Amino acid sequence: MSSTQPTVALTAPECDTLTDMFEALDVAALRCWLSEGGYTLDEVIERITDVGQSGLLRNSTIPASMVLEGAHDPQATMIRLWLLQQSVSHREAEAAFDTDTMVTAGILEERNGLLRAVVDVRPYGSADDGATGWVVSDPMPGLDQVVTRTRADYVLGVSPASSTLAEITIRRQVGAALDLGAGCGVQSLHLARHSDRVVATDLNPRAVAMARLTAQLNDVSLDLREGSLYQPVAGERFDLIVTNPPYVISPPSTDDQRLVYREGQFAADGLVRHVIRHAPGHLTEGGTLQVLGNWAITADQPWQERLAGWVDGLGCDLWVLQREQLDVYEYIEMWLTDAGFQGSGQWKPRYREWLDYFDQLGITGVGLGWVSLTNAGREDPDVECEVWPHAVQQPLGVAFADRPDAVTNSLRELGDILAARWRVSDSVHQETIGDPGASDPRHIVLRSSTGLRRATQVSSTAAAVLGACDGELRLSQIVNAVAGLLDQSAAEVLAEVHQVIRDALRTGMLEPSDDLIDG
Repeated sequence: MSSTQPTVALTAPECDTLTDMFEALDVAALRCWLSEGGYTLDEVIERITDVGQSGLLRNSTIPASMVLEGAHDPQATMIRLWLLQQSVSHREAEAAFDTDTMVTAGILEERNGLLRAVVDVRPYGSADDGATGWVVSDPMPGLDQVVTRTRADYVLGVSPASSTLAEITIRRQVGAALDLGAGCGVQSLHLARHSDRVVATDLNPRAVAMARLTAQLNDVSLDLREGSLYQPVAGERFDLIVTNPPYVISPPSTDDQRLVYREGQFAADGLVRHVIRHAPGHLTEGGTLQVLGNWAITADQPWQERLAGWVDGLGCDLWVLQREQLDVYEYIEMWLTDAGFQGSGQWKPRYREWLDYFDQLGITGVGLGWVSLTNAGREDPDVECEVWPHAVQQPLGVAFADRPDAVTNSLRELGDILAARWRVSDSVHQETIGDPGASDPRHIVLRSSTGLRRATQVSSTAAAVLGACDGELRLSQIVNAVAGLLDQSAAEVLAEVHQVIRDALRTGMLEPSDDLIDG
């Protein structure tokens, strides 16, 4: 990108003014204007077509602009104002909503006789849980290759990270849920679908104001509190805590330079560590914290050991899935671009500053992934940190919800496991590979079509035992029957399949029947 490319500074209202302006807004009227104008996710996608939608995913407004060329109806006006960040005439805007109200509320501003949006109102929808409506945030930077310098208190809208967190969130009904670091409030929209009460916190006053308007627009009851991390909920416990915290590992910066939506004030990955280590004091029995975060990779210690050390003495189960690992160069370039430094004179100095910081801390790479911490009440907590770069089936909330019980089943005494009736999950299928005419296959693989889509290679003996698990017979009966068919002792068969059975229980490939342990 050329260094002469234009740089535009965002001009959204300051936090105190923004809060006051929003309080003067007739939210019910705005909701009505948006709905009646056809500014909903499905209607907008239909209007701009797949071509326009694909363009916006590439940060290009031109395809959608071409689709709307010559149209001046309310829906086209709203799309231009918010999704395309274009100015419109007073006449066009007044056909969509009361322009005086929108300007007074700080959502629109007049410039050179035209109206433009300074606060983003974006249609939102989720097919799997019905969380649909609108999300309020700062305008998306970087459209049409215009480099946008991000303000320090920028409020990020719906992003790939926030969408991923929503997809991995446990969706079971809970009493109290906490949206820690709520930002624009999108996670709260999902939590409200399956929680009796939702508390949302954020350090950024502008984020609190925008999350409040997001909740109001969607008619969601939300207890919003301003403050850092767990400070606003001191002494309170929750059944579910979800967070996409400011996890970016970056050099220290002044408050006016630090992008609060992505960077904390902790060294390296200290903020993510803090979120995890202080979660048990805010989790109910059986409660879970789910985090989307980053962690440092160092040469002196495997990352799995580092993260396992974060939960020493907490008495909670830990499950970490590292989805990706970047070297320091990839990581720095990604976040300098996100901050709007690409093509500017500050790119190289900032790049060097980040490299020096990583070198000082001994960071050789950064892991990106998902963390689940559960107050499972075990004397010996279960800790597993694994690399999982493979494709998964979203939404993945069911897999996270089922994890504690699956781990409990895998840790049962062998006698209890043998005495129980188990069944292979309906999502598991067997694949065999063999030579034509051969009596036995060379490879037998059990593969799940849901969740993490795990696959495991097993022996023909293990396949026979697992294949017979249909919930009718006790495992001990199945082992004895397979041993008789193979002319082996039950002890020999059990020795071969014991670990396979425990692994299948742990991964959910093997599930309990209704009468788990009876008689």
